[in-house]
Amino acid sequence: MPLAKLDDPFYLDGRSACACGRHANAAHHAADAAANMGKSLPASKASPPALTDTETLTEGFVAAALLRAVVPDPATRRDFLRAVGASTALAALASVFPLDIATALAQDKPGPIEKPELKVGFIAITCATPIIMAEPLGFYAKHGLKVEVIKTAGWAVIRDKSINREYDAAHMLSPMPLALSMGVGSAPVPWTMPAIENINGQAITLALKHKDRRDPKQWKGLTFGIPFDYSMHNYLLRYYLAEAGLDPDQDVTLRVIAPPDMVANLRAGNIDGFLGPDPFNQRAVFDGVGFIHLLSKEIWDGHPCCAFGAGRDFVEQNPNTFAALLKAIIDSTSFAARPENRKDIAAAIAPANYLNQPVTVLEQVLTGTFADGLGSIVTVPDRVGFDPFPWQSMAVWILTQMKRWGQIKGDVDYRGIAEQVFRVTDAKRAMAELGLTPPASVYKTVTVMGKTFDPATPDAYVASFPIKRA
Repeated sequence: MPLAKLDDPFYLDGRSACACGRHANAAHHAADAAANMGKSLPASKASPPALTDTETLTEGFVAAALLRAVVPDPATRRDFLRAVGASTALAALASVFPLDIATALAQDKPGPIEKPELKVGFIAITCATPIIMAEPLGFYAKHGLKVEVIKTAGWAVIRDKSINREYDAAHMLSPMPLALSMGVGSAPVPWTMPAIENINGQAITLALKHKDRRDPKQWKGLTFGIPFDYSMHNYLLRYYLAEAGLDPDQDVTLRVIAPPDMVANLRAGNIDGFLGPDPFNQRAVFDGVGFIHLLSKEIWDGHPCCAFGAGRDFVEQNPNTFAALLKAIIDSTSFAARPENRKDIAAAIAPANYLNQPVTVLEQVLTGTFADGLGSIVTVPDRVGFDPFPWQSMAVWILTQMKRWGQIKGDVDYRGIAEQVFRVTDAKRAMAELGLTPPASVYKTVTVMGKTFDPATPDAYVASFPIKRA
């Protein structure tokens, strides 16, 4: 009998402990099942990659080492496995020990950074704070990188420059990597999204002439700006309007406008309002042309907005560079999450090569004490938050809205797509290496305007809305 078999704690009396008999042991079986169960894109789209042999072997090694530590006596261990089965034993271990993080860390063999000089595109909005501030505050340099952050005009330009490899990575709207991977709005390109940049931090801003028109049921015929079709702004505004009984495709006009142009369009009367990113909601107040009707957190408190994204080919070709870049951004995000740092951050990102905004405007956004444009000073400390964890339930919600409004057709493999694009394992590994504690779960229920969203039942959620295109 091979020594490797004798050394395998899942091995029982000359037979495999794998239930199907096709794998070396239960750990290999579980790793293979996790890699291939429910993770395929629709038939017309690219399939996610299966685990490599190295990944499978590493997961098996980690599980074996843990089992030996928990049940060190070989005879007792065999009796235990006969009683409960290897798969059950592995599941029990996984329930109390983060096998995915341990496996990722076991695979991590620090090597040289393949590409130390990088170009990262961004849009000049406060959602991009972690990506922008990581340059002047030294987070990229701390992790061995020299990064040029490049101000970009709009989201379509960000997408196209990223696809064309003019940027190594980019600040993106959180729905964009999903749309890119599925080929919605562009040719399909496998994309990854390992970190959310910000939560909340958006608002519905109206022209001052509408200060007595606060009920959205009175908004029929109005024109609103949104930054991109594949954006949380589009989906949240549509949701808000539909809850008021308005069909966003028939009762109002939605116009895509680059965020830096929103205030000028509001001033010129080209739009009646916008659901857009800061600092432009606060800038409309600062310039005396608009007021903040509603913060986006009042629609969904804790919603994702922007994200850090990179093409899968960049990740695969430059794994050490990608790991360093992700750690730098999560490190920066963790710094931005602390309220005591917000004023310093406002000063760091205000210059012309970054946001090109008055520091006082950025301080109002980042500290949550701000003028609302109607004569009041309001304090909302969590007006914007910074939390990097890419909850896969957030991706499922985004996909339900893409389905609801007709951007994607047919059956949708919600979980498979979410798990392929929102790279939780990468985020968990980077957070653990930085001394941060990632959530144990990757899915959670949320409440949007009083309605509970359960990521386990996405089709029922879509069907529950009376106003939809699906």
